[in-house]
Amino acid sequence: MERMIGMNAVTILRNQLLEELELGIRSMEGLLRKVKEEDWQYRPAHNMRNLIELARHISSILEVDLHIWQEKDQETIQSVEGFYNELETSEAMIEAMKRGYDNYRSYLITMSDQDFLTKKTTPFYLEEGAIQAHWLVEEVSHFFHHRAQFFNYLKQLGYDVSMYDLYC
Repeated sequence: MERMIGMNAVTILRNQLLEELELGIRSMEGLLRKVKEEDWQYRPAHNMRNLIELARHISSILEVDLHIWQEKDQETIQSVEGFYNELETSEAMIEAMKRGYDNYRSYLITMSDQDFLTKKTTPFYLEEGAIQAHWLVEEVSHFFHHRAQFFNYLKQLGYDVSMYDLYC
């Protein structure tokens, strides 16, 4: 019975983290739709991405990181990033971001609880890997970090955005 409860808890936790990513995607979709064409080149500082570069990066996170967690080589990762770097419109980025999430989610929900908790993978750029549960937490953190940056860029540009845009 305790083992059943433990594995059920794993499923609950995994689903909660995936739901959090879904919220992030929904809110990014809304933020992306607000951007005016003339603002895509906005760069808050010379050593930071401009708005469209940041939008492309956010859109790519789920697909790129999925490939990284699956131990794909650097050339494969760069190819996927190259696809995202060519996206020109908010709608194209939204579509690609949602497709990336669907693939990421499918990967995680088809994985056994045991693999989620114990399967270790090592990205090409690290010597030591981590378990899949770690990578999911990393994914949520990575996505929300950049969503906050994007929100701040829009604030700096004078867009009417608020916490409502992030959590509704």
